[in-house]
Amino acid sequence: MQANTAKIAAALAGLSLLAACGGEPRLMPFSGKEGPDEFAVLPTKPLETPENYTDLPVPTPGAMNLVDPTPNADAVVALGGSASALNRQGADGGIVNYANRYGTNPNIRAELAEDDLKYRKRNNGRLLDRLFGRNSYLKAYRRQSLDPYSEQDRLRRAGVLTPTSPPKGVQSE
Repeated sequence: MQANTAKIAAALAGLSLLAACGGEPRLMPFSGKEGPDEFAVLPTKPLETPENYTDLPVPTPGAMNLVDPTPNADAVVALGGSASALNRQGADGGIVNYANRYGTNPNIRAELAEDDLKYRKRNNGRLLDRLFGRNSYLKAYRRQSLDPYSEQDRLRRAGVLTPTSPPKGVQSE
């Protein structure tokens, strides 16, 4: 009887180990996507009856609503400026054209995600990390990250004014 129990336990342990080997390491396993998005619901301006219904803009899918909040324009008007100054089109056209001069890759996000996954599997795809759902992102990229405190010290020694930062060990959110 004990031999059968031991065999069953060994088989379950083996299956668990095999199951842990599958899949891909998650970038941030504890972040989760469940739950509501508290930023999806925005307060709107009060509804108003237009003076002339023929002056209303043509409905355009994806375009702004007349009651959508416009915090930047509201701030400009509150400070005495003109909200129409924010509607200038093409202000950054020159820099966008310069950045696109060699072409762009429309699939860049997918390619970078794939390359990142390969890199993390190669550099930190350890079995126990996947088995226990540990975050391998920071561990995989630690050789490519800066120590902010040593960099701040280096800049201060060079005479560069730097802002203050939290003490070591204190995490800012």
